[in-house]
Amino acid sequence: MKILIVGCGKIGSTILASLTAEGHDITAIELDRDILAEITNIYDVMGVCGNGADCDTLAEAGAADAEMFIAVTGSDELNMLACYLAGRMGAQHTIARIRNPEYNDKSLTFMKQELGLSMAINPELLAASELFHTLKLPTAAKIETFSRGNFEMIELHLRDDSPLLGVPLHELRARYKAKFLICVVQRGDEVYIPDGNFVLQADDRIGLTASPAEAHKLLRAIGLASKQARDVMILGGSRTAFYLAKRLLAAGTDVKIIDRDRALCEDLCEALPKAVVIHGDGSHQELLAEEGIADMDAFVSLTGMDEQNILLSFFASSQKVPKVVAKVNRPELASMASRLGMDCIVSPRKLIADVLVRYARALHNSMGSTIETLYTLMDDRAEAVEFLVQDEPTLINIPLKELNLKPNILIAGIIRNRKPIIPTGDDCILAGDKVVLLVAGQHLQELKDILK
Repeated sequence: MKILIVGCGKIGSTILASLTAEGHDITAIELDRDILAEITNIYDVMGVCGNGADCDTLAEAGAADAEMFIAVTGSDELNMLACYLAGRMGAQHTIARIRNPEYNDKSLTFMKQELGLSMAINPELLAASELFHTLKLPTAAKIETFSRGNFEMIELHLRDDSPLLGVPLHELRARYKAKFLICVVQRGDEVYIPDGNFVLQADDRIGLTASPAEAHKLLRAIGLASKQARDVMILGGSRTAFYLAKRLLAAGTDVKIIDRDRALCEDLCEALPKAVVIHGDGSHQELLAEEGIADMDAFVSLTGMDEQNILLSFFASSQKVPKVVAKVNRPELASMASRLGMDCIVSPRKLIADVLVRYARALHNSMGSTIETLYTLMDDRAEAVEFLVQDEPTLINIPLKELNLKPNILIAGIIRNRKPIIPTGDDCILAGDKVVLLVAGQHLQELKDILK
């Protein structure tokens, strides 16, 4: 697929790397020659130096023939204008990064219609949504949702005292009488799609699928159920912090935000009158202690520096804060923090890349199935993909045990009429179902790709 990407900053370069790995024909448009030279040296892409909202630049890059056009510069207005012009020149699908909270309110739907946008993406809003879901269930390292929240995948880091250890997986469901499926396991640098004889070990990172109610039943049974965080401290007054605080306050959570920028603190006070906003340097441990970090249910570090977020998160953990989350965009730092024991890390760049990879694959799909949701898991070594089944004669109305699946693929869930099913070998996929698949070591473009 021919894809044009305008803006090769942090978000743009992450999107470019993900889509290049998918095998697409990428052209990058960037105003900064040094950044463009670095991108074209690292990745197998074409580069055009210029303004993404200039018609001559767009024509040189081939906007008229683009199947996807993605504008992710630092300016919402430039992104929208670039998409509008590219669409008028012939680009089939246009996607703009729109971050301003004012645009992401009532006017967004109107702007998408008038500008002909296929999608508006907001990394900070996506990150805030993921953080909000995680804070609802503090014992989970991560929660991914499918079918509008009717089905969940919960990531857990197993400690030495976990009751799930040392028992074959086929015995666990009978033991805890909950409808769940442990569908992916990361052990060190290896990722497994386990069978029923797989035995979990301490320090494994697992992904389990279930409905929200069944997931809570299991977590209560193994002593990991905990109440939603009610007192949350957020370090950094970024857009992500604003979106997260707005949702937490609406849910009745007490929120305290700390930022060193006085003008930003004043803006947050006006926009979030129910929040406590502190003007100060949150990198000073004395300030955090004075503001009661030890009494918090959760600490979320959202400064613009990955290193600072990691270090202050470890400090919060040392103060026995039950739930600690850090925003870490750089993959190498996220991997390091995970190895050092930090369970919960959020990356806005990665969230946006997942969304656009899903969208690109969906455009390739046949009429038989469409991708609804896609998440990369376990340090990008596995994927969870949700398909809407329309007409797949090689798959529907056939017991799952009779399907000849490729290795490292697991059918983790079926959602039928909004009701989740943890499938057994006797279950069948029907037209209209949504099917959640776990895949390791490969990429799925279509549902039928699961068959040998």
